[in-house]
Amino acid sequence: MTWKLTITNIAGIRTGKATIEPGINAVRGSNWQGKSSLLTAIETAMGTETVLTEGETAGDVTLETEEKTARVDLTRENGTVVSQGTPYLTTEQQQTAARLYAFLDEDNAVRQAVRNGENMEAVLMRPLDFENIDEQIATLKAERNQVEAELERADSASKKLPQVEQQIASIEDELDSLRGKRSDLGDGQTEGDDGKRDELANAKAERDRVENQINRLERTVERTEEKLAEIREQRDDLTIPETPDDLEAELETHREQYEQRRRDAELLQSVYAPTKRILDENRLDLITEVTHELPADSATCWTCGTDATRAAFDEHVDKLQSRVASLWEAANEHEAQFNELQSRKEELREAQQRVADLEDQRADLERRLEERTASLKTAESRLTELESNIESLSEAVKEDDDKLADVDGEIKYAEARLEDAREQRETLETQAQQKDTLQAECDRIDEEIVSLRTRKEALKQRTREAFEAAMQELIPRFAVGFETARLTSTFDLVVARDGREASLDALSEGEVELLGLVAALAGYEAFDVADTVPIMLVDNLGGLADENLQTLVEYLESRATYLVVTTYPEHSSFEGHTINPGEWTVVSPQSP
Repeated sequence: MTWKLTITNIAGIRTGKATIEPGINAVRGSNWQGKSSLLTAIETAMGTETVLTEGETAGDVTLETEEKTARVDLTRENGTVVSQGTPYLTTEQQQTAARLYAFLDEDNAVRQAVRNGENMEAVLMRPLDFENIDEQIATLKAERNQVEAELERADSASKKLPQVEQQIASIEDELDSLRGKRSDLGDGQTEGDDGKRDELANAKAERDRVENQINRLERTVERTEEKLAEIREQRDDLTIPETPDDLEAELETHREQYEQRRRDAELLQSVYAPTKRILDENRLDLITEVTHELPADSATCWTCGTDATRAAFDEHVDKLQSRVASLWEAANEHEAQFNELQSRKEELREAQQRVADLEDQRADLERRLEERTASLKTAESRLTELESNIESLSEAVKEDDDKLADVDGEIKYAEARLEDAREQRETLETQAQQKDTLQAECDRIDEEIVSLRTRKEALKQRTREAFEAAMQELIPRFAVGFETARLTSTFDLVVARDGREASLDALSEGEVELLGLVAALAGYEAFDVADTVPIMLVDNLGGLADENLQTLVEYLESRATYLVVTTYPEHSSFEGHTINPGEWTVVSPQSP
């Protein structure tokens, strides 16, 4: 159950090893000792981060667990960090869910959204982008159409069975009557005529059977021709919508453009938000040297080293905000175009599928019509031959024996009809027996389609319920200054204080961080992240008092098999495994 981590040139750790035990793992150390970098190394092994130590060209991290070993190698190529290897989380959806709901560091997107007072729907529902719900629904619809066709045949067979049973009973009664009549007539035969009488009886019986067969074939041919004409008309009326030849390329382009604009906006937002907060709170002195003079204070830019006034800083931050808004606007436009093209692609696919289905039905009907027409011609030819044969035989057999021959022929014909009816009953029973199974399969597919169509709304509801449940559990444990908090149906975060809605700006830093963690936990529960991500990471909770940090960690311990949290020496100890960074080689703040 112990996890073993080996790190080389990941974030601020040049070399280091650590073990992670089930339960609480407290990374205890002062600043610059690599606490947050250890969490970054774990995220790299999971496949959600690629932070190579500054100035290094290569690094790697290996995570050994009981069930598998994950290794990720990072290399710097043309200024870009490239990741290779076998991370613990193998799909992009798993990685996205982990990044949002299980890896709760300071840069966590959910925590940031709460800090910035943003609407929470986009960030909390992001894993749904990978499920291709529309394609799954289209596949299920095609499967349902096939099952419904089989169900229709089974239902038709079930309805025909009583008629066939009645037909069998009628033929059996007819046979009993004919055999009684045959007994009353006696054999009526004279020596030497046996063979001709039998031949005549057989010919008449076969004639009756062929006449019946011709009647059935004529009706079948007529119905097939009507159905074929209907299918041809449907095919002629069906048109395939026009779509650009490079639809897939356009889809991919808009998807890539959306992802690029979104990532750029989030990255720029991560620069804008803290800078804006420093300026709003007038704390430039935290990160640079401020000179107080008339007519305005000036400060040294911490990125380029030049001096500028406070107004210049404000102007530059406003430009950053405008750039963030512009990037989000561009991302939304690409997303809308992508959705429109995706709808056109689905419309085209459905039309093409319908055309293919109609073509298959038409080909099948044409084949069956050809076969049945050929069978009809063969039967008509056989009937002509039998009529001629019967006429010749009748002349050869004495007139007194006609009645006996007729009865024998009727008996043989009735026996043949009885055998056909029994075979038909057996076939219909076999088809009818599948009705319940096919109906259950059809119902299952319908349920899956409904479930997929309502999955997003269901997950939104689960997320909101999980948020409310977590707040009900946590508020009594913390001395917060508000009564409750909830996610509205539109995923706005609302806080109530003194019976009225309160602004997030009025909350303390610790209260905002607590809400951010609860929002992430709501996604964690709604998407069942614990089933695929056995570890939870928590970092940068400086806004929480020591006793509140203890309470939060105890609450989180039951959520994941492995919980890793960073803590300072002045914090109280946790009942769990302590990770000491003292033996690691790290990048010190004095390193060039």
